[in-house]
Parts: sequence; structure tokens; C-alpha cells
Amino acid sequence: MPVYKIHHITRYEYDSPVKESISEIKLYPYSCPEQQTLQQDIMITGSPRIEIYTDYWGNNAGVFNLLAPHQSMTIESRLLVNTIGKASPEHISIGFDELQQEVSTNIRLWELSVPEEIGAQQMISEIIAPVYREKKSVAETISYFSSYVFQHFRYIKDVTDIETTVDEIFRHRSGVCQDFAHVLLQLLRTVHIPARYVSGYICPNKNGMRGEGATHAWVEAWVPGYGWAGIDPTNNMWVTDTHVKLSVGRYFKDCTPVKGTFKGTAQQTLSLYVSVGHEDGSGFEQPDNIKMEVQPSGKTAEKIREPAKGQQQQQ
Repeated sequence: MPVYKIHHITRYEYDSPVKESISEIKLYPYSCPEQQTLQQDIMITGSPRIEIYTDYWGNNAGVFNLLAPHQSMTIESRLLVNTIGKASPEHISIGFDELQQEVSTNIRLWELSVPEEIGAQQMISEIIAPVYREKKSVAETISYFSSYVFQHFRYIKDVTDIETTVDEIFRHRSGVCQDFAHVLLQLLRTVHIPARYVSGYICPNKNGMRGEGATHAWVEAWVPGYGWAGIDPTNNMWVTDTHVKLSVGRYFKDCTPVKGTFKGTAQQTLSLYVSVGHEDGSGFEQPDNIKMEVQPSGKTAEKIREPAKGQQQQQ
């Protein structure tokens, strides 16, 4: 059971005072048997009261309001968490008939098994053809699709952003973990395997995994007789004790680490920093300074302070 020490800072700076910064944070580890929060401290400029609730997807979320005028706001999370490895479902040979029975009696599973309507669906149909031809099990299908994404899409930063669609990802065949997860979700749901987006961290394990030490994204798919199985298409691996899960949802927007609004005419700059330390003393840091494009309106107005193009994209 490895123990990880994770330091995550989100900082907003404004070129003139703003007020009433209402924010939602999803920085709390997801409650599940595979991980245990040993300690967490969340520090926010002005020390506002955080109202914590459980959202539709079972995530722990916090909401706060920084009322007083301010020109900067920092949200800092210091987390100590241990993870417990879970055996992969590779040995489970249950097929789609059993899956269909489970989905038909569970509205939440059904909701997560419906694919998005996209223009590239013909390409998707060609990719999924071997699943039916070779009569793969559910677990084999999940692994097959993960391998396909890993082999046919290039891991390149700064070619996509949080607004990039699945169709656009298919056109340039490249992106980061967020994009890989969205493509895999579309493949899985096309064959009616319930699947959900996962936001979290991937921790250093000396294997040089892509995205380690940063905010990361992967997928959980439903396997009959097993439950939710985590799979990471960015690294083509079943999720192990190197992954720390923060939140789940249908897509990234259900799992955004920080989002909100403020009142004012200011332009803002977002700075991100993530540091992950392993119990053996190794670690990784990722600073990131991003200019947010928020145009002044000339009057006091409520502005959306949510990741725009290029901001807070999971790597």
C-alpha cells in the first residue's frame, strides 16, 4: 500500500479587484475501497467556509464564496493518501449477454452506456468490428480498445484543449490523457459498455509513465462479476496502486477540479502547480502558468471562471 503526498495549487490573479468569487472544487479523493485519505488540508485565500456535498456521481465537492474584493485567489490542497492495488479483470470471461442483463436493470449503468452522436461514427464502427467478429468478452473488449487508442493516437501536449471534441481528436489523432479518455469512452459506449471519466493523479513509479506527477485522466468501465475496472489508455494499462482518484462523471466537465464565477471587469491569469511525492522520497513537480482569455466588459458583470481553452487540461 504505497503512500503519496500530493500538493496541488490553483492560483487566480486579476488585473483589477473582483468580488464574490463563487467556486466549486473537486479536490477531495473519491470514496472507494481502493484508496484511503490519511490527511487533507485545503487552504483558500480569505479562509472562506467550504460547504461540502456529494454530487450526482458520488463525488465529494466543496462550494465557497469569497465575498470581499480581491486581486488574487489561491486554492491549495495538501493530501496524504494511500492506495490499495486491485487485481485486473483480465481473467473474467463474462460476455455481453450478462452485461446487457445488468445494464437493463440499472438506470445509472444505462446512462453511462449511451454514446455521444459524432461525425466520426463510421470510423468507430470499423474499430469495433473485431469485437463482434471475434466474440470478445467484456474485459477483453475494454483492453482491446485501450490498446487501440494507445497505438493509434500520439501523446502530444498543447494540440488540444478542454473544448476539443471527439471528432477533432480523431482528425489529428493526437492529444493528452483527457483526449485519450474521451475517445475510449466513445468506443466503449458504442458497444454499450458503461464507462465513466475519471479525474485524479498518476504517481511516480520509476517506469516513466506518461502524465505521472500531474493531474491525470483515465476511464472506468463496468465488467459483470467485477464492477468498475479502471483502465488508462494513455499508458495502456489496467489501473493499479499508482493512480489516485478524485472524481468521476460522464465527461471531463463533470470532474473539473476548480470552476466558478466572479463579479468584476478584470482579466485573469491562472497558474497551476502539482507536486507528487512517493513514500520512497522520489517526486515530481509540474508548474504551469496559463493566460486566461476573459475580456473586460466595461461594467461590473458576473464572469465565468471555468477552465477555458488550454486551461487545466489533464495531462
